[in-house]
Amino acid sequence: MQTHISTTPFGRRPMTLGMISSQVAAKAMPADLTVHKWHVFQHIKEARAALGATDRALAILDALLSFHPDTALYGDSELIVWPSNEQLIGRANGMPPATLRRHLAVLVECGLIIRRDSPNGKRYARKGQGGEIEQAYGFDISPIVARAAEFKELAEVVRAEKKAYRVVKERLTICRRDIVKMIDAGIEEGVPANWGKVQQTYQAIVGKIPRTAPRQVLEAIAAELEDLWAEVREALESFVKTKNMSANESHNERHIQNSKPDSKFESESGLGNKDEASGSAAETDNVRSLPKRELPLGIVLDACPNMLWLVKGGGGIRNWREFMAAAEVARPTMGISPSAWEEARTALGEQQAAITIAAIYQRQDQINSAGGYLRSLTDRAKAGKFSVWPMIMALLRAKLEASKAAGNGAEAAAVDLETAGKVVRTESRLEISDALRRSLDKPGRGS
Repeated sequence: MQTHISTTPFGRRPMTLGMISSQVAAKAMPADLTVHKWHVFQHIKEARAALGATDRALAILDALLSFHPDTALYGDSELIVWPSNEQLIGRANGMPPATLRRHLAVLVECGLIIRRDSPNGKRYARKGQGGEIEQAYGFDISPIVARAAEFKELAEVVRAEKKAYRVVKERLTICRRDIVKMIDAGIEEGVPANWGKVQQTYQAIVGKIPRTAPRQVLEAIAAELEDLWAEVREALESFVKTKNMSANESHNERHIQNSKPDSKFESESGLGNKDEASGSAAETDNVRSLPKRELPLGIVLDACPNMLWLVKGGGGIRNWREFMAAAEVARPTMGISPSAWEEARTALGEQQAAITIAAIYQRQDQINSAGGYLRSLTDRAKAGKFSVWPMIMALLRAKLEASKAAGNGAEAAAVDLETAGKVVRTESRLEISDALRRSLDKPGRGS
């Protein structure tokens, strides 16, 4: 006597094409197919997002598989289990009945199990005279065997996608770290480049990184960062190569001069070195001959009026404290690193360093690398060869010449008279040497 196999669910549960598809796949599986049920379950857990299964649904599937006594599942074996809801709840860590029914439906919709309902919806097995099971009503787990290869492929795809996502996140992290540190190195070492614009470009790219995003979005952002990384790296490498070439040429020149002690140019080069030494000594004497008293704040502001742009609300600068606060604002806008600023303050003092920053800010359109220029001035100050007086005097004279070139009207004449008067009054208060006065009168002094 042959018993009809149930293919539709009991009660009001509807029949769907997905259920028929699962039944067809289970019916078509080879009889000699063998799988390890826990290996297949591991693949299903890895691919659960692609299958549409929930964590709780997989907890129920785990419980259902535990009711089958065999670990190896065969295509021609009986693959129906019939635990009651109470038994399933016990093995599913006390899941509420309504939750159990809802997630059992999820397992059916995902094609992981097939319902084999009895006429009254109960789950049971009918045994024959020999104790063998003749008919069972419950849950058919044959899709675990029939779709084992599919689950394995899905798990491999998910693993590959996770790896690719992890790799692109690593690329983003490394690129961000490299770019930030290379920008800092470029600013500190005085590499000629528009570092402010580079920083803005970097911030614009990083600002597009969302909190959660698919891998494809992160790949596109990582590609932009890598392009910026290549540009910054090329700028640093080109600067290093240029410095190395200059050092090699200087070394070769010294080697040639030293290897020909009887050369006819020996006296000429000796005269040149003597002239350079005397010029350097004269410059040092000029700096040392400057008065030790401080520059008046009004003179500095006349020479560096652009500092007033940095005052909030458009107010003026009334004391040195406000002036030094404006210098703190000007420093990062010119790409001067904190280390270069700290070194200048140590060598020059707080006030003198702020005046130096103001003079550089006044002439920033004529200076390629403000950070490198500040470091150069700091090195000269350490050797006693730099003072802010010549810089400020040069800026005042440049302002005077600019006003003369602007026109011959009454307004220009008034500006000339006022500026000239300040320069004369300042110079009249200074007791300086004739050599320093001639040095200050030279065109382009303080640049």
